Amino acid sequence: MDLKETIREIPDFPKKGVSFKDITTLLKDKEAYNCAIDTLVGYCRDKNADIVVGPEARGFVIGAPLAYGLGVGFVPVRKPGKLPGETVKYEYQLEYGTDSLEIHKDAIKPGQRVIVADDLLATGGTALATAKLVEKLGGIVVGIVFIIELTYLDGRKMLEGYDVKASVQY
Repeated sequence: MDLKETIREIPDFPKKGVSFKDITTLLKDKEAYNCAIDTLVGYCRDKNADIVVGPEARGFVIGAPLAYGLGVGFVPVRKPGKLPGETVKYEYQLEYGTDSLEIHKDAIKPGQRVIVADDLLATGGTALATAKLVEKLGGIVVGIVFIIELTYLDGRKMLEGYDVKASVQY
């Protein structure tokens, strides 16, 4: 199945000159959604992962079904102040400032094999921050997967050294 056919492009969103790749049209199409997740499950099966981690919010809709397909658990990574238990924080640079993500301190055990899953690879900042949180807890990132990769933003460069896979490239 050609997943690109189910991804809506919205011109000039969120600002003029940007062609936004909207996966909500893929998500509502049961065949496309199943195909997208099944493709990632197939790619990740030989990684022998113990757990899947996904950053909010779209990483939840990719990571949770991926975890289910692999028969492993799922851990959410959130913006500061959204998780109820004790957390670990990772701050990272944006083009114009900083942002940060948090994970529960007890979410990953040292030595656990972890797959990071999200909807889109753009500049790689969120994925790298998520991977660094996993590593801060002693986890081993065995793969970072996406539905979409915007190759012109060169996010793979930021994720150098990690095994990165995207189902669709623009």
